[in-house]
Amino acid sequence: MGSPLPAVVEVWAAGLRRRELIDWGGVAFRLLGVTVVEPPAFAAGRARLRTVTPVVLKGSGRDEWGVRQTRQAWLMPTDSEFPAYFEGNLRRKAETLGLDPEISLERITWVGARRSYETGKGKKPGALIEVELRGAPEVLRALWSWGLGQANSAGFGWVAA
Repeated sequence: MGSPLPAVVEVWAAGLRRRELIDWGGVAFRLLGVTVVEPPAFAAGRARLRTVTPVVLKGSGRDEWGVRQTRQAWLMPTDSEFPAYFEGNLRRKAETLGLDPEISLERITWVGARRSYETGKGKKPGALIEVELRGAPEVLRALWSWGLGQANSAGFGWVAA
């Protein structure tokens, strides 16, 4: 579990430490320990992040003439629209947290295989990625904790610790 809000992480950790077992979507998990992992410092304002779950991201759904063709325009990291929509997603996350939205995608350094997962509202396609980002250290720490792309609370876009 993760959150870009340290207070949320501390409350989760405190609550979980009092439990021996949790029911997560019908699966029983026995808790052997709870450790809060601090994000890296990112003091230089640069980060290389690699996800352990696929990144999902919606695009415009428009064709080359600007006509909307679909509302479910899932983008892959190799699609031409991906970098701009990905950067916009990062900026919205920073703004949501009241942080400096000047975050930039320097480059995508690796893309994994395409994967699709059923989420109850249809399939969401995505891919694991590794990216190089530049921004304020506190924004990079928040993104490390929050995840990349959309649907992070559903388990998409989690960054490797």
